[in-house]
Amino acid sequence: MADAPNPVDIFDVKKVRRLIELMKEHDLSELDLKQADNRVRIRRGGEVVAYSAPSAPVARPAAAAPTTAGAAAPAAPDRTVVIKSPMVGTFYKASGPDAPPFVKVGDRIGPEKTACIIEAMKVFNEIPAGVSGQVVAILVENGAPVEFGQPLIKVDPEG
Repeated sequence: MADAPNPVDIFDVKKVRRLIELMKEHDLSELDLKQADNRVRIRRGGEVVAYSAPSAPVARPAAAAPTTAGAAAPAAPDRTVVIKSPMVGTFYKASGPDAPPFVKVGDRIGPEKTACIIEAMKVFNEIPAGVSGQVVAILVENGAPVEFGQPLIKVDPEG
């Protein structure tokens, strides 16, 4: 075997350091990489949510489209607070397919309450509400891709 490092070696110290910097920069709690038979898992912080994403697209049952018949929720737009996505990834309402959603419309939440999970690069990041109030709308479908800064959930802080 040659002593020269593989240019795509995932165990290269410089690359691992850069991954750690990116984790800090984007407030990620876990990173799991696999290359052939080699695997690197980097964790930081507290407990990580155990969630198994399906490896292939799974057909979801046809959910009824949210109806907005007239004034469904008379929440003034100037007093609602929007929980936005802190990263690019996939939005999940619950910790697993059979688990109840973290929040539902009408729920009262506190700032430490987990509002949802955003999966980015096979890392499942719990997103705290960051606000107290009543959930008035969930703006993203479960399993939908989200962008950085995209509105996810509307909360009425006076509700």
